Amino acid sequence: MKIYNVNDCEYEAYGRVLTADYQVDDLIQAMDKTPAPDHVIYVPSDVELEALPQAKALCNSFFGGMPAQIGYCNGTNHKLDACEYHRCSELGIAITDLILLLGKQEDITMDYCYDTDKIQAFFVPAGTVYEMYATTLHYAPCSSDNKPFKNIVILPKGTNEELPVKPQGAKEDPLLFAVNKWLIAHEEAKIEGAFNGLKGVNITLD
Repeated sequence: MKIYNVNDCEYEAYGRVLTADYQVDDLIQAMDKTPAPDHVIYVPSDVELEALPQAKALCNSFFGGMPAQIGYCNGTNHKLDACEYHRCSELGIAITDLILLLGKQEDITMDYCYDTDKIQAFFVPAGTVYEMYATTLHYAPCSSDNKPFKNIVILPKGTNEELPVKPQGAKEDPLLFAVNKWLIAHEEAKIEGAFNGLKGVNITLD
């Protein structure tokens, strides 16, 4: 599939590039000590990252003073596997080069299925600060040039934590996988408890 650059105009439907707006060199340096294994790991909240003055300034600006968490998603990945969305934007900082596989919430069908043919890929250069809108479908980044990736993930506090209560009643409720996380998985990914609504090929980037 064609891989756009996050700086291309095609990304404007999914988010914004905010590299020029924020100082993040201390955050990038602090990520040196985090692992990048041969699988994907996700840490929603890292106290060392959150304690940095740059982190506090960034969250106060981007989230307008709302409580926020700073964590990371690192590792090695080549597949789409699932798409998730939140009720808010997500802010990312690419520590290494990486690739995002993105879709649009508006393309989810009335029965909450999504055709993977609609996914677009975006290369994100190391050092890029980028926003993904609440309406942007996304999941773990993919590796670039078969190398492990590192990516800071900034979201409102509590996002992606275990649900205290699993709601029932609304048609969308089966997708609610964690706090502020609605997930549509591909059946090949075998994600326990997930709603398998991704139709088509489970996209793979080699």
